[in-house]
Amino acid sequence: MAHLELLTPRLEESLRFFTEVMGLTVSGTEEASVYLRGWDDYEHHTLKLTAAQTSGLGHFAFRVRSPEALQRRVRQLEALGWGGGWTEGDAGHGPAYRFTTPDGHPMELYYETRWYTPSEATRPALKNQAARFPGKGANLRRLDHLNLLASDVRVMRVFMEEGLGMKVTEQIIFSGGDEQGVWLTSNNKTYDIAITKDHRGARGRFHHCTYAVDSREEVLRAADICLEHGVFIETGPHKHAIQQTFFLYVYEPGGNRFEVACPGARLLLAPDWKPIVWNEEERKRGQAWGLQTVPTFHTYGTPPVEKE
Repeated sequence: MAHLELLTPRLEESLRFFTEVMGLTVSGTEEASVYLRGWDDYEHHTLKLTAAQTSGLGHFAFRVRSPEALQRRVRQLEALGWGGGWTEGDAGHGPAYRFTTPDGHPMELYYETRWYTPSEATRPALKNQAARFPGKGANLRRLDHLNLLASDVRVMRVFMEEGLGMKVTEQIIFSGGDEQGVWLTSNNKTYDIAITKDHRGARGRFHHCTYAVDSREEVLRAADICLEHGVFIETGPHKHAIQQTFFLYVYEPGGNRFEVACPGARLLLAPDWKPIVWNEEERKRGQAWGLQTVPTFHTYGTPPVEKE
């Protein structure tokens, strides 16, 4: 998972949220867009904010392992009928292959990238760290994962597996085989992307993106910081049952849902991992400690399909 672009109708306020409250730093600007990164993100940026008429996802991108891997993946996508076309690349990276998922989410794959070069002001004491710890806001360390809403979770799962070579780690499957959610990885993290059912029946919508911090205590501190700045907290701090992430969900000023999370030490090290499947009865028990999921978590997404 390399980066994503969020659309916002309130660019200046969204920028203040991500820099002053969340602690991201600006790595560049371009026309109606601003590029940001966490203090240990190694690339030029992991978040692009773009002024738009409404909220939502502009695009998201994965970086592949090599130039050869990029060509192989493009051939596979085209063979499956999901091909798109090449772009010259956004700020911070080289040529990208852009296409849309079966549900309509714009996506890119690329290899060539510009690594972040710290200035004297951001140079870390330890050279195996991308930048100096900022000591500002929630001090978000790195981009962790993305959650997409989809009208058909099964179709999206098959696309991610066959088209992109991703591996399923956990799923929600209700009686009758109805797939409600899936979590997939492209490396040894337990997930890079989650896809969940859009209860509004819409296509191509965005649920949330997540940046990681090092500890649960930092998630709790992020909640205090959001409280001080008047940021709307939707749910949390709490612990997910699926993937066991310790979480806090808020809405940024542009209307997009955003998560601060501590993934803990969970890594996918087993080469023969079998997906964990959750049924409807298990999900009705709520999160890890029994807290019921708030209704908006299942219905709210961006762009909004009606007054939400």
